[in-house]
Amino acid sequence: MSERRWALGTVLVAGVAFAVVAALFIPWHPVPGGTPSPVSPRDVFTPEQIARANAYTDPARHLGWASLAVSLLVTVVLGFTSLGPRLVGLLRGWWWVRVLQAVLALALIGRLVTLPFAIVGHHRSLDYGLSNEAWGPWAVDLAKNLVLSVVVSTLLLLVLMGCARRWRRAWPAVAGVILGALVMVASFVYPVLVEPAFNHFTPLQDGPLRSDILRLADEEGVHLDDVLVADASRRTTTLNAYVSGYGSTRRVVLYDNVVRDLPRAQILAIVAHELGHARHDDVLVGSVLAALGTAAGIGLLGLVLPVVRRREGALRDPSSVPLVIALVAIGTLLSSPINNGLSRLIETRADVDSLQTTRDPRAFITMQKELALHSLSDQPPAWSQFWFGSHPTTLVRIAIAEQLGGTAQPGGQP
Repeated sequence: MSERRWALGTVLVAGVAFAVVAALFIPWHPVPGGTPSPVSPRDVFTPEQIARANAYTDPARHLGWASLAVSLLVTVVLGFTSLGPRLVGLLRGWWWVRVLQAVLALALIGRLVTLPFAIVGHHRSLDYGLSNEAWGPWAVDLAKNLVLSVVVSTLLLLVLMGCARRWRRAWPAVAGVILGALVMVASFVYPVLVEPAFNHFTPLQDGPLRSDILRLADEEGVHLDDVLVADASRRTTTLNAYVSGYGSTRRVVLYDNVVRDLPRAQILAIVAHELGHARHDDVLVGSVLAALGTAAGIGLLGLVLPVVRRREGALRDPSSVPLVIALVAIGTLLSSPINNGLSRLIETRADVDSLQTTRDPRAFITMQKELALHSLSDQPPAWSQFWFGSHPTTLVRIAIAEQLGGTAQPGGQP
């Protein structure tokens, strides 16, 4: 078969598999009785709280959009004009050395052009009390993220080009299988290899809270070896918790300021949400979908790249690195509504699990208010929520709690 047929076959097989997994494991109707309309912000927050959230979030959102636009523009210019290939042409060494150098150079360019937006964003986070991280540690975290991005991108491109050089026609299928498997491996090892580079984790101390969490885990049928606490308060004042990994690396993590600042009932509402993810193996399902999406994306790359470069075999040349990165960036942006739409459904089911397990809608609602006040979140524009929102909005989550709990909460301070 030709390279094009292998690419088309990869898209079809991975795409059908993605649709089957999503149909079987995504909760398409997560809220009994249907997802309600969001409550009015005036029924939840005071006018002062709404004004403060808008004053921070509106400019922050525009900063994020501007940063994304500039990053995408620079990536597209380097990928679709002669600038990128000319830059790679200046590099020397074996093909894989040139790939590494090209990825590093492009990552540095991308970081430099978006650095002003990041600096302004961190300055505003300090001003509004959302961050307490000094500029030195913040710069170190920025460098760590850059290194992580370079490592991941280099690995992706080395596999792609290595497969294209070894299997000149079948490379889309071979690379799709290999990179899909690497996605699964990365999701498995992420909690033990990457997360410790950004936070220090300690087991939750013995006591009533730990006992209550283990009891919740038993009620939800989740085996829980431990609950970890991350020292996130040295970096941020926002409240959060998450579950990561799967199998033997699965962990439930609470920010230390959650444990320190919230009442036990609200902490249990958060933990019950995360246990809902563990109960349904959401990280594993998400990893499988990401692996299949990666394989489908590689197939699409095999279809598009020869058209753009007007020849087959373009991926065997390191000068194609800027174009591949540009196509991946465009594909990632265009697929965001699908990825985030599925994520919102999964997060909504976890909210429902939390409410049904704790049977305490008042604690859930108050917890959602606290999370929103600490992060200064607001109601985003509908198109932005559709495209970029990975979680339901606070007002939708409160509406779900009121619907399932049959309670109506007064406005004002939580």
